[in-house]
Amino acid sequence: MESLFELPIRTLAGEPSSLAEYRGKVLLLVNVASKCGLTPQYSGLERLQKAYGERGFTVLGFPCNQFAGQEPGSAEEIQEFCSTTYGVSFPLFEKIDVNGPDRHPIYERLTQVADASGQAGDITWNFEKFLVGADGEVVGRFGPRTEPEAAELVAAIEAQLRG
Repeated sequence: MESLFELPIRTLAGEPSSLAEYRGKVLLLVNVASKCGLTPQYSGLERLQKAYGERGFTVLGFPCNQFAGQEPGSAEEIQEFCSTTYGVSFPLFEKIDVNGPDRHPIYERLTQVADASGQAGDITWNFEKFLVGADGEVVGRFGPRTEPEAAELVAAIEAQLRG
């Protein structure tokens, strides 16, 4: 089975890519949307990026339009919105499906992981978060309403960075 690092994906600009360049880093993978009630979480995600980026951590954003059409924009519109509204500096990838028959292979892997209540399976809404250790193993799943700077998420990131 391929690791998360080997699965192909495109950057938001449409360039072929993978997560391989992030091997050895602690990652927070998040399905994001620009027109959601939870969109202000971009601010917290960016603060996590700034706080832990130099310690081997990065947020990775995966725009998705599967929840009430809340990510309708083009790649250019998404990039513009994220950079001008929230100052997003972390990488964003192509708009993908996180559920259903066209679910991206990265999310095929992620959705097999259960959250703290034992629930695995489909993504429930925008801004669901997956913490991936430096070895590529998914070590935590946090629901959409879990704020990026929630104590339990920050503690999990710090534990991974201590390794």
